[in-house]
Amino acid sequence: MSRIIVGPFNRVEGDLEVQLEVADEQVQSAWVNATLFRGFEQMLQGRSPMDALVYAPRICGICSVSQSVAAALALQQIYDLTPTPNGQTAINLMLANENAADLLTHFYLFFMPDYARNIYQHQPWHSEMVRRFKAMQGEHAAKAVEARSHWLKMMGTLAGHWPHTLAIQPGGSSRAIEPAETLQLLCHAQKLRHFLQEVLLQDTLENILNIEDESQLKQWHQQHPNSDLGLFLTAVQTLNQQTLGEVAVPLMSFGSFPLANTPHTRHFPSGIVRLTDTCLQTQPLNPNQISEDVFAAKYSEKYSNSAEFSQNPQSRYIQSPWEVASMPQLDKPQAYSWCKAPRLKGEVMQTGAIARQILAEQPLIHALVQRYGSTVYTRMMARMIELMTLVTLTEKWLQQGFEPKMPFIAPHQTIQNSRGVGLIEAARGSLGHWITIKNNHIHSYQVIAPTTWNFSPRDHLGQAGALEQALAGTPILQHNGQLETNPINVQHIVRSFDPCMVCTVH
Repeated sequence: MSRIIVGPFNRVEGDLEVQLEVADEQVQSAWVNATLFRGFEQMLQGRSPMDALVYAPRICGICSVSQSVAAALALQQIYDLTPTPNGQTAINLMLANENAADLLTHFYLFFMPDYARNIYQHQPWHSEMVRRFKAMQGEHAAKAVEARSHWLKMMGTLAGHWPHTLAIQPGGSSRAIEPAETLQLLCHAQKLRHFLQEVLLQDTLENILNIEDESQLKQWHQQHPNSDLGLFLTAVQTLNQQTLGEVAVPLMSFGSFPLANTPHTRHFPSGIVRLTDTCLQTQPLNPNQISEDVFAAKYSEKYSNSAEFSQNPQSRYIQSPWEVASMPQLDKPQAYSWCKAPRLKGEVMQTGAIARQILAEQPLIHALVQRYGSTVYTRMMARMIELMTLVTLTEKWLQQGFEPKMPFIAPHQTIQNSRGVGLIEAARGSLGHWITIKNNHIHSYQVIAPTTWNFSPRDHLGQAGALEQALAGTPILQHNGQLETNPINVQHIVRSFDPCMVCTVH
């Protein structure tokens, strides 16, 4: 038995380190360490509620719109507001724009370059992977960056600028969109469609989105082997990666993109998916069951003489999102990460596009997950399907347009409620902001990000987080006659969750 430390990881937003216990050429156990504390939650205490719209987006420069939307949703409850239909459509467009940009960037710049590593140099597809995807040099990666820049021009019209826009407000958007601008936005959307159809797929988006099962996907792959998605499928098949990084913990989504005229209904529904041997069981989600466990996190525990503590001493590790954030504690003996351990009714959850697409009843992802579970392969396929779906949704919303001469924002008045929660889906998964107000100022602010769920450490019951479980059993390959010290399969698994560590550590 030996231990190796992998990290810091390149092409990951923020700082990440993974400790592996290795025996018999495979990972036996893993400990995931988010190494950098940031503490935006403490920064927000004592400030005006509306200051959250300025501070929260700055948690991250990649998913700042997602943070803005979550903060605005929480403030909606505090001010008892409903966004105007035009404002909701504008916010949906901004969030779809950012999420699609993230999904595109992840595939071309973060995930695929690992297939261009020298360990795969004997594979027949390796030279093509190098040409297309090698870090900082890949031809198709460069094309993806150009396509992304055109796509993000939409954000300038919708939000004024990106990242850290102030256009997203509790009552809608402060940036009204003119009819001529809608046509311009549609042109930008169609440029990304063109890139996806010409480079990623060599086919139409609709043809892919209409595939319902693995046999149809294999047939499509045979017809389009030279597409970028086809090359990914070829690598998966030749390396037998369909089951790499499997983790059986339930999938969770908060839901996303409220309908403009019925805001309680969302294009991507909320819920839980349980993976069983026979079927995928979906269940409703109760956000009131969310808590955070700080047993292995570098934060202070609760010491109390209360009845709850005397009856259950383990309660000192468990924190409600409505409580004031725990303070850092560097000398905590059992702690090994700055990431807390979120749990839903005590259960480990995983989150991301794979959960959203199953709950949205996407047939291909449902079929793949039913056969293989949540793996590197199925998580990546869910991301690609969602990228295409977001482009088609964006086109649909723009073609429907905005209601003429109607407002884009409902102004906020006085505080009506003492607390509010904003639950949305960022590209990486479920994101929540919990705000408590006292004396017209923020008393507590809690952020639980997607990577906090996926990369959580162990809790007081010893339950490992989703990534820690996914890494157990991972094969360690040999390179130049020796076992890898920076295992490629670990890299694939980590990146299949698309971590954003700077969002994780508060």
